[in-house]
Amino acid sequence: MNVFVIGLGLIGGSMALDIKASNKEVKIFGFDANENHMEEALALGFIDEKVHFEEVTKADVVIVSIPVNAAMEVVPKLLDIVKDETLVFDVGSTKANICSVLENHTKRRNFLATHPIAGTEFSGPKAAIHGLYRNKTNIICEVEKTAFKLQEKAFKIFNDLGMRIRYMEPKAHDRHIAYVSHLSHISSFMLGKTVIEKEKNERDIFDMAGSGFESTVRLAKSSPAMWSPIFEHNKENVIETLEEYIANLQKFKELMKEDNFEAIYQEMADTNRIKEILKGISIKTS
Repeated sequence: MNVFVIGLGLIGGSMALDIKASNKEVKIFGFDANENHMEEALALGFIDEKVHFEEVTKADVVIVSIPVNAAMEVVPKLLDIVKDETLVFDVGSTKANICSVLENHTKRRNFLATHPIAGTEFSGPKAAIHGLYRNKTNIICEVEKTAFKLQEKAFKIFNDLGMRIRYMEPKAHDRHIAYVSHLSHISSFMLGKTVIEKEKNERDIFDMAGSGFESTVRLAKSSPAMWSPIFEHNKENVIETLEEYIANLQKFKELMKEDNFEAIYQEMADTNRIKEILKGISIKTS
């Protein structure tokens, strides 16, 4: 089976690593707009050969792991030239726009809209790791629009990677992911920005930063090239989540001004129930 991976960073690279590990008969071809990324991926061994975009005509499976704005242009071009029996799936963090763009494509049946909920704050080929997708959820949208035989081909890959499948409507996906992923990244970026700006005048501030600060700003190390397009493509949902988040921050600020620390305690105590929610999620995925 010939698998083409377009975009050789953390997500595409990690998928390539585990596909190779689970199926010795697979040959992985890699393409990336960055020539250095192709050379790195080849040296790291998670692709067998670097190729030109046009060579996708010999693919059995195409994995599109590029920023969501680029995917909007690339996926239709891929579908124009792939074989009738070729599966094409993307792994982008937004789904409504890509599904809308491909709605009337003559090879819509060849495409599967997916979003594996997995990743780290690192990027590039060297960030690729084995087991990234093990026990992670893979959201699939509009599965009924993909040819059944191609669905089977995709599910075999996802099963080999150890992913759990969940189905969701594209707009619902984008709305929910704005809360649990996109808002988290914005919070991390802006906390990092706030501290960096303060550090200009107070050079010792990072000497006081502990593990709590480090874990909270971890996502601020994520690639702006990937995340800026995500915010653009999910603008309405992200703005809605920001408005709610800012309202909660404003309320906390007012309680501080009022010296109402009993109410602050209660706010935090009420929020502590998230421990049980996350514990339940952890049990389900173990």
